Amino acid sequence: MTKSILLACAGGYSTSMLVEKMKKAAKEQGLEVMIEATAESNIAAFENIVDVILLGPQMGHMESEIAGRYDIPVSTIDMMDYGMMNGDKVLSTALKLIEKGKN
Repeated sequence: MTKSILLACAGGYSTSMLVEKMKKAAKEQGLEVMIEATAESNIAAFENIVDVILLGPQMGHMESEIAGRYDIPVSTIDMMDYGMMNGDKVLSTALKLIEKGKN
């Protein structure tokens, strides 16, 4: 089953670069994942189609508010991983959150 990951930041632009790195990492690992980037104001459009929401570090202060709106895991991307555009690490984090959320 394909896993769906949503990255959100203020405008959706900086996370879109990280999405490409994550897609590359998933392809290298032979994983079927859907990874999208969006602006914070558009998260609700993805509510029923994603398994996890990852927030850009600049939105970390909104994590508990956003998590309270949705019945899926929500977490802030580690600042170092975000800054280094570490697609492998962020993908791994997302997949772990999805698995944890199913328990």
